[in-house]
Amino acid sequence: MAADKPVIGLVVPHAEDVTPPEGPVMYPDVTFVPHRTGVASLTPEGYDAAIDKVLPAAENLAARGVDAVMVIGTSLTFYRGPEFHELLLERLRAATGLPVSTMSQAIVDGLRAVGATRLAVATAYSKVVNDKLAELLAFHGFEVGALESFGITEFGSGASAKSGADIIDLSVKADEQADGADAILISCGGLRTLNVAKPLEDMRRKPVVSSTPAAFWAAMGLVGRSGRLSGYGRLLEEAPAPVPAA
Repeated sequence: MAADKPVIGLVVPHAEDVTPPEGPVMYPDVTFVPHRTGVASLTPEGYDAAIDKVLPAAENLAARGVDAVMVIGTSLTFYRGPEFHELLLERLRAATGLPVSTMSQAIVDGLRAVGATRLAVATAYSKVVNDKLAELLAFHGFEVGALESFGITEFGSGASAKSGADIIDLSVKADEQADGADAILISCGGLRTLNVAKPLEDMRRKPVVSSTPAAFWAAMGLVGRSGRLSGYGRLLEEAPAPVPAA
């Protein structure tokens, strides 16, 4: 069990040591310590600029005394395939000796927590990245009923410029095409989705899981907290964050 005020290390995809703004809003009593990796673009080549920095960043955070490590960046951790993602988690745990998760694992945990099987998916990505996301979801037993995307390749401002209304519209489009979908997934840590889930759930009558809120929710489980919050949708309201295996 972490201290009264846990310290969570964040391996972030930015070129600077910045904490995504959702974390302190969701959990103001937690200290977040970021360490940059520098994704160049939302493309395999752009992720290649950062992926080899993930493990050293996590080791640096562990040496600074954090209680757990969360790797921020969904596509950064799934773009080389689900087997690579599993290996990355193993290496991170072995190198740091700490509870560790990734944004990719967080969306999987979130979807399982809400009982999802067939998904309507909305993303920021281009086709090559969307294909890898579909591969990750299939690997973990989810069916993609439909997928809609913004087609963004620029890292940073491209995704963050999308408004909540833009994200809801894209998600609704996916859900309308995904016959029988029982949940909506919004993938990309750059999309600002904290205030999107609840209105979208009210509109579509099904749970919504999105990258950054799911990652901070899952990070709470790494330090022995439930992560439950009201006002941000069913995942955060109803599901305790997953506890890492001993």
